[in-house]
Amino acid sequence: MIKCLYRPLLCLSLLGTITVVHADVFLTVEQAKEELLADTPMHEVQVVLSDDQVEAIEDASEMRVISSKLKAWKTENNEWFLVDQVIGKHEMIDMAVAIDNSGKIIGLRVLQYVESYGSEVRYIKWLNQFNGRDTSEKLLLDNQIDNISGATLSCRHITDGVNRWTHTWDQVLRHL
Repeated sequence: MIKCLYRPLLCLSLLGTITVVHADVFLTVEQAKEELLADTPMHEVQVVLSDDQVEAIEDASEMRVISSKLKAWKTENNEWFLVDQVIGKHEMIDMAVAIDNSGKIIGLRVLQYVESYGSEVRYIKWLNQFNGRDTSEKLLLDNQIDNISGATLSCRHITDGVNRWTHTWDQVLRHL
């Protein structure tokens, strides 16, 4: 009889620890391709970074490479479209990145944002400050890149991601 009394309490206490995850999907990969590179034909390229390439990117960008396998597409004009992730405050942010044939950022888009606040990083006005950036300078939040109050960690990590993506182009993609 005692066991029956404690089971409902145990179930209720376990229910109290369940967290609801909220994910905002702003764009699909296809929609981001269209927004960033219009009707430019592109083909998927299998890119798996070697340990030496990962080390070179990390040394150059001062950022950790999250995955050695890139989701990448290349145009006939040697422009690149990447789908990658950066950490927000606690959760991953899915990003789309377009890079021109000289290594400059064409544009960024937030595909999916899981955090409960800070989704203002998806606003085009904020993302546009990365356009034209390359490896010629290390981008820093509150220096070249404006912060968004309440989204500081997401802003910082997207900025870090841009540094990593431009160095990925410089170290690897431009040679493919």
